[in-house]
Amino acid sequence: MDKANNMNSNLSKPLAVGDTLPPLTMPAINRTTLALYAGASGDHNPIHIDLDFARKARMPDVFAHGMLSMAYLGRLLTNWVPQQKIRQFNARFVGITHLGNLVHCSGKVVAQIEQDGEQLLKVEILAANQYGETKILGDALIAL
Repeated sequence: MDKANNMNSNLSKPLAVGDTLPPLTMPAINRTTLALYAGASGDHNPIHIDLDFARKARMPDVFAHGMLSMAYLGRLLTNWVPQQKIRQFNARFVGITHLGNLVHCSGKVVAQIEQDGEQLLKVEILAANQYGETKILGDALIAL
Protein backbone atom coordinates (compact mmCIF):
# COMPACT_ATOMS: atom_id res chain seq x y z
CA MET A 1 0.00 0.00 0.00
CA ASP A 2 1.41 3.41 -0.89
CA LYS A 3 2.00 6.13 1.70
CA ALA A 4 -1.00 8.23 0.63
CA ASN A 5 -3.46 5.34 0.95
CA ASN A 6 -1.89 4.23 4.21
CA MET A 7 -2.36 7.71 5.72
CA ASN A 8 -6.06 7.70 4.84
CA SER A 9 -6.56 4.29 6.38
CA ASN A 10 -4.85 5.47 9.59
CA LEU A 11 -7.41 8.20 10.15
CA SER A 12 -9.78 6.81 12.77
CA LYS A 13 -12.49 9.41 12.15
CA PRO A 14 -13.41 11.89 9.44
CA LEU A 15 -11.40 15.11 9.47
CA ALA A 16 -13.27 17.85 11.31
CA VAL A 17 -13.06 21.38 12.73
CA GLY A 18 -11.08 21.32 15.97
CA ASP A 19 -8.78 18.49 14.90
CA THR A 20 -5.08 19.07 15.49
CA LEU A 21 -2.42 17.82 13.14
CA PRO A 22 0.18 15.41 14.46
CA PRO A 23 3.06 17.75 15.40
CA LEU A 24 6.39 17.65 13.61
CA THR A 25 9.69 18.62 15.22
CA MET A 26 12.80 18.85 13.10
CA PRO A 27 16.38 18.62 14.36
CA ALA A 28 18.25 21.77 15.31
CA ILE A 29 19.27 23.98 12.40
CA ASN A 30 22.98 23.65 11.73
CA ARG A 31 25.42 24.78 9.05
CA THR A 32 25.20 21.47 7.22
CA THR A 33 21.41 21.76 6.98
CA LEU A 34 21.77 25.27 5.55
CA ALA A 35 24.41 24.22 3.02
CA LEU A 36 22.37 21.23 1.87
CA TYR A 37 19.20 23.32 1.59
CA ALA A 38 21.07 26.01 -0.38
CA GLY A 39 22.30 23.38 -2.82
CA ALA A 40 18.94 21.67 -3.18
CA SER A 41 16.92 24.88 -3.52
CA GLY A 42 19.41 26.92 -5.51
CA ASP A 43 19.10 29.69 -2.88
CA HIS A 44 22.71 30.60 -2.22
CA ASN A 45 21.99 33.93 -0.53
CA PRO A 46 25.16 34.51 1.52
CA ILE A 47 23.18 35.66 4.58
CA HIS A 48 22.34 31.96 5.07
CA ILE A 49 25.75 30.40 4.46
CA ASP A 50 28.55 32.97 4.85
CA LEU A 51 29.39 34.01 8.43
CA ASP A 52 31.46 37.03 7.34
CA PHE A 53 28.62 38.28 5.16
CA ALA A 54 26.09 37.78 7.97
CA ARG A 55 28.27 39.72 10.41
CA LYS A 56 28.69 42.58 7.93
CA ALA A 57 24.88 42.67 7.82
CA ARG A 58 24.95 43.07 11.64
CA MET A 59 23.66 39.57 12.31
CA PRO A 60 25.42 37.44 14.93
CA ASP A 61 25.59 34.47 12.53
CA VAL A 62 23.95 32.95 9.48
CA PHE A 63 20.32 31.87 9.84
CA ALA A 64 17.88 29.53 8.13
CA HIS A 65 16.15 30.24 4.86
CA GLY A 66 12.50 31.07 5.49
CA MET A 67 11.55 28.61 2.77
CA LEU A 68 13.27 25.80 4.68
CA SER A 69 10.84 26.22 7.56
CA MET A 70 7.98 26.54 5.07
CA ALA A 71 9.09 23.22 3.58
CA TYR A 72 8.86 21.72 7.06
CA LEU A 73 5.28 23.02 7.26
CA GLY A 74 4.63 21.33 3.92
CA ARG A 75 5.93 18.10 5.43
CA LEU A 76 3.58 18.61 8.40
CA LEU A 77 0.68 18.74 5.95
CA THR A 78 1.77 15.77 3.82
CA ASN A 79 2.39 13.67 6.92
CA TRP A 80 -1.29 14.29 7.73
CA VAL A 81 -3.02 14.05 4.33
CA PRO A 82 -1.93 12.99 0.83
CA GLN A 83 -0.34 15.81 -1.15
CA GLN A 84 -3.16 15.56 -3.73
CA LYS A 85 -5.62 16.88 -1.11
CA ILE A 86 -3.75 20.16 -0.55
CA ARG A 87 -5.52 22.87 -2.52
CA GLN A 88 -3.75 25.92 -1.11
CA PHE A 89 -0.78 26.56 1.19
CA ASN A 90 0.16 30.06 2.38
CA ALA A 91 2.81 31.33 4.76
CA ARG A 92 3.87 34.60 6.34
CA PHE A 93 7.41 34.84 7.69
CA VAL A 94 7.39 36.54 11.10
CA GLY A 95 10.74 35.65 12.67
CA ILE A 96 14.28 34.48 12.00
CA THR A 97 15.18 30.85 12.65
CA HIS A 98 18.70 30.92 14.07
CA LEU A 99 21.35 28.21 14.20
CA GLY A 100 20.54 25.78 16.99
CA ASN A 101 16.80 26.36 16.77
CA LEU A 102 14.56 23.33 16.64
CA VAL A 103 11.61 23.83 14.31
CA HIS A 104 8.29 22.73 15.85
CA CYS A 105 5.43 22.58 13.34
CA SER A 106 1.79 22.37 14.39
CA GLY A 107 -1.64 22.96 12.99
CA LYS A 108 -5.34 22.95 13.71
CA VAL A 109 -8.47 22.66 11.58
CA VAL A 110 -10.37 25.94 12.06
CA ALA A 111 -13.20 25.84 9.52
CA GLN A 112 -15.01 23.80 6.91
CA ILE A 113 -15.89 25.70 3.75
CA GLU A 114 -17.14 25.10 0.26
CA GLN A 115 -15.22 26.54 -2.66
CA ASP A 116 -16.09 25.90 -6.30
CA GLY A 117 -18.37 23.06 -5.22
CA GLU A 118 -15.65 21.30 -3.22
CA GLN A 119 -15.75 20.73 0.55
CA LEU A 120 -12.53 21.97 2.15
CA LEU A 121 -11.01 22.26 5.58
CA LYS A 122 -9.12 25.42 6.48
CA VAL A 123 -6.08 24.64 8.59
CA GLU A 124 -4.00 27.17 10.51
CA ILE A 125 -0.36 26.12 10.72
CA LEU A 126 2.72 27.52 12.39
CA ALA A 127 6.40 26.92 12.86
CA ALA A 128 8.02 27.95 16.14
CA ASN A 129 11.35 27.34 17.81
CA GLN A 130 11.96 25.47 21.07
CA TYR A 131 11.31 28.68 23.02
CA GLY A 132 7.82 29.09 21.59
CA GLU A 133 8.82 31.99 19.34
CA THR A 134 6.72 31.89 16.18
CA LYS A 135 8.73 31.95 12.96
CA ILE A 136 6.04 31.28 10.34
CA LEU A 137 2.26 31.64 10.41
CA GLY A 138 0.27 30.03 7.67
CA ASP A 139 -2.86 28.33 6.50
CA ALA A 140 -3.86 25.66 4.06
CA LEU A 141 -7.00 24.42 2.35
CA ILE A 142 -7.43 20.64 2.38
CA ALA A 143 -9.97 18.74 0.27
CA LEU A 144 -12.25 16.40 2.17
